[in-house]
Amino acid sequence: MNTGSHERKESGDTKKQKSFWRELPLLIVVALVLSFLLQTFIARVYLIPSESMEPTLHGCPGCTGDRIVVEKISYRFQDPQPGDVIVFKGPDSWSTGYVSTRSDNVVIRGIQEVGSLVGLVPPDENDLVKRVIAVGGQTVECCDDQGRVLVDGKPLDEPYIKMDYPFTPGVLTCETEMKSGRCFGPVTVPEGHVWVMGDNRSNSADSRYHVGDENQGTIPLDNVIGKARMIVLPPGRWGMIDSPEIQ
Repeated sequence: MNTGSHERKESGDTKKQKSFWRELPLLIVVALVLSFLLQTFIARVYLIPSESMEPTLHGCPGCTGDRIVVEKISYRFQDPQPGDVIVFKGPDSWSTGYVSTRSDNVVIRGIQEVGSLVGLVPPDENDLVKRVIAVGGQTVECCDDQGRVLVDGKPLDEPYIKMDYPFTPGVLTCETEMKSGRCFGPVTVPEGHVWVMGDNRSNSADSRYHVGDENQGTIPLDNVIGKARMIVLPPGRWGMIDSPEIQ
C-alpha cells in the first residue's frame, strides 16, 4: 500500500478545504456588491400590495400579491411614455398614511437597511405602481361623450381597464347635475412630470385623488424608479407586463 500517496491526497484535500473557507468571505462580499449594483442601477423586484392595478397586476386583499421586475435602465435614456406601467416613490402628499417598516431597535434597523441595499429587504419608502396616461405639456381630462379619458382633446383606447365609475350618456355624465365619478380636469401636466392612473379606475388613489397638491397630482420624473417589465411570482402569474401605446 502506498501510504505516501494517500497522505499527499489527504493533505491536498485539506488545503482545498482551507482555501475554500478563506475565500468564502470574499465570495460573499463580491456577491453582495454585485447584488447592490444590480438592484441600484439595473433592476429590482417589487411587491404589489394593492388592488389599484387589477387585473394587470394582482394585489387584492387575501390573495398573493404579484412580485414584479422593475427595470431601471430605459429611463436613463428616455422619459416614460403614455401606456408604460411604472414604479415610483410617492411624493409627500401621496405618503401621508405611510408607516415605516423599520424596527425601533437600532441594531435590527441597521441590519434591515443593509439588507435593503442588497435587495433582501424592501426599501423603507412608499413605492407605488401606476400607468402613465399623460406626460409633460399634455392636457388630460375626463370625459368625452362616451366616458373616455382625453389627452389633448383626443380619446384614449384603454383595453386594460377592469372597473370604472358609472357613466351613462344623457343620464350620468360630466354635464349632468350629479356628475359621474370619472370626471376630472382639465389638468395640464407640468414639464418633467407624468400623470398616472390605476387600471382599476374605481379603486385607485392616483393622480386624480391628489390633484389639489403642489404638483396637481402629477409625479416628478425624479421620483420614477423604473418601468415594470414582468411578473416573476407567484409562478402561475409569470409573464410580461403589457405597456401598449395609448395615444
